[in-house]
Amino acid sequence: MERKDVKTEYTWDLSPIFPSDEAWEKEYKAFEKAFADSDIPSYQGKLGDKKKLLEFFALRDALSRRLEKLYLYASMRHDEDIRISKYTSYTAMMSTLVSKLMAEMSFVEPELTSLDDAKLKAYIDDPDFADYDYTLDQIRRSKAHVLGGGEEKLLALASDVMGGFQTVFSMLDNADLNLPKGVFNGEEVQMSHGMYGLVLHSGKREEREKWFKDYYAAYIRLVDAITQTYYGNVKKDIFYKTARKYDSCLAMAMDGEDVSPAVYENLIRSVHGALPTMHRYISLRKKLLGLDEQHMYDIYIPLVSDAEIKLPFGEAYELVIEGLAPLGKDYQALLRRGREERWIDVCETEGKRSGAYSTGVYDTHPYVLLNYQETTNEIFTIAHEMGHSIHTFKSNAGQPYPKSEYTIFLAEIASTVNEVLLMKYLYATSEDKQLKKYLLNYYMDMIRTTLFRQTQFAEFEQIAHAKAEAGEPLTKENLCEIYYKLNKDYYGDGIVHDKEIAYEWARIPHFYRSFYVYKYATGIISAISIVKRILSEGESAVKDYFSFLSGGNCTDPVSILKRAGVDLTTSAPFETAMKEFEETLDEFEKLSDR
Repeated sequence: MERKDVKTEYTWDLSPIFPSDEAWEKEYKAFEKAFADSDIPSYQGKLGDKKKLLEFFALRDALSRRLEKLYLYASMRHDEDIRISKYTSYTAMMSTLVSKLMAEMSFVEPELTSLDDAKLKAYIDDPDFADYDYTLDQIRRSKAHVLGGGEEKLLALASDVMGGFQTVFSMLDNADLNLPKGVFNGEEVQMSHGMYGLVLHSGKREEREKWFKDYYAAYIRLVDAITQTYYGNVKKDIFYKTARKYDSCLAMAMDGEDVSPAVYENLIRSVHGALPTMHRYISLRKKLLGLDEQHMYDIYIPLVSDAEIKLPFGEAYELVIEGLAPLGKDYQALLRRGREERWIDVCETEGKRSGAYSTGVYDTHPYVLLNYQETTNEIFTIAHEMGHSIHTFKSNAGQPYPKSEYTIFLAEIASTVNEVLLMKYLYATSEDKQLKKYLLNYYMDMIRTTLFRQTQFAEFEQIAHAKAEAGEPLTKENLCEIYYKLNKDYYGDGIVHDKEIAYEWARIPHFYRSFYVYKYATGIISAISIVKRILSEGESAVKDYFSFLSGGNCTDPVSILKRAGVDLTTSAPFETAMKEFEETLDEFEKLSDR
C-alpha cells in the first residue's frame, strides 16, 4: 500500500509541529541565524555570575526547544518514507546542527564543575535555579569525572568518530550480511531479519531449522569483522572510563543515569535465583510440543495455537482503552484524545520505517508510529507505545522544560505497565480456555524475553567489559565461549544448545549502546510490581503511579520510581517479578492438565 492510499484518520498530523516543509525550512534558516547570533562562547568564563548563568540557561533552553521541533519533524517525515531523499537530507542537516551546538556548549559542564562547592550549593538552594537544581546537583557530584574545557570540547568533537562502531555494525548487519533465500510455508522468499523472526515464530520445524542454521552462518562468515567492531566499541568505553576516572565501564554507565550499580547486581543475582523456574518452563515447552529434542529454533513457537485476537485497528484501540480501565477515566480520555487528534500513524506502507515507536518533544503532544497488523501482538503494541506517549505527555505537563525528559532507565516502565494490565484484563474477561492459555503463554514469553533474555545480554556485557578492562583481548573464541556458557546457564538441560547459538552475541545491535539492555529487565520488574499495587490497592496506587509518570527528570530515577512504590535498591520488586513468573507457570500447567 502506498501512503497516498491510507485514510487520513490513520495517519499522524504533523501540523502542530510545522504546517509544511516550507515552514520547516524557514524555521531551519531562522534557527541557524539565531544560533550564530547567540554568541554562546561569550558566556565562557562567566558562569560563576548568577545573572549570566541564568541568562545562559534561558538561551540554551530556547535554542534546544526550537532544535528539538526541527529534529522531530525531519525524522518523522523521513520515517514516513525512507526512500524520499529530501527527508534524508533533512535528518543529516539536523545531525550536523546538533553536533555544532554540542561543541559550542562543551565548556559549560567543565566550567560549572570548576566552581567551588559553596558556589554550586548556593545555586542549588537558590529558588531562581529551581528548574535546574537537579542538573546542578549532578554536576556537583560529577566533579571527579569532568575534564577541562579544552579536553571536554575535544571529546565532544570526537563523538561522531567514537560512535562509529555502531554504524559499522549496522552496515555489516544490513548491507554486508548477504542472507540467502529460504523456504517459508512452501514458498521461496528472501531471508531478512524480520522474516527470520516470523519463521521462528510460525514456520514449520524443518523450515525453522534451516533458517536458523543459514541465518547464523551469515554471521559466522562475518564474525572476524564483527568481533573487531564490538571490541572497538568496548575499547571506546574503556577510553572514556579511563579519561573520566571511573573504576569501571559499568560504573560510568550507571553514574550517567544516576543509578546505583547495586540495581544491576540485584538484577543478575535475582535472575540467577529464579533460573530453576526458567528451566522448568523450557522443559514444559519441550513436553507440550512433543519434542524428543528441543532446539534453540523451537523456543519462539507458541504453545497455544488458534487463539489469535484479530481485530481491525479501531476495535483493537477500543479494546486497549477498556483493558486500561484500572488507570481511571482521565487516562482513558487521554487515550481517546490521542486517536482523535491523530497522534498515531497506523498502517504499513511502502518505504515506511518498520517496527513501532513513540516520540515527542516538550512543545508538542507525543506521536506514535505503528505498522499495524491484525494480531494479538499488535494489540499489545498499541498499549505499549501509548504507555510511552502518555508517560511523555504527563512528564511534559508536570515538569518545567529542563526537568521534563525522563531517563532511559525509566522509559520502558509505563509501556510495560500497559501491557501487563491489558493481559490481565483479557485473561479475566475471557471464557475461552484456549485464549486463556494463549495469554498465559504470551505473558511467560514476554517475561522470558524481556526479563531473562535481556539479563543474559546484560551479564554478557558485564563479563566482556571486565575481561577487556583487565587487559585480556576480546576474540571471537572467548566471546563465543562467554555467551555459550551463559546460554546453558539460562536455558538449562531442557534444550539442545546448538553450536550456532554461541554466535548470538554477534547479531545484537543493542550491544553498541553499552549497558543499555538491563533497563528492559528492570522495566518489566518495576511494571509487574506497579500493576500488582494498582489491582490490589486501587485509587491510591494509581495516584502514586501518576506521580511517577509526572516526575520527568526532577531527581534521580530510582527515587522517582519509588513514588510508584518500587524500590530497586531492595530485593522486593525482583522477588515479586520472579514469583509472578512462577505463579503464571503454575496456572498454565493447571489449565494444560484439565
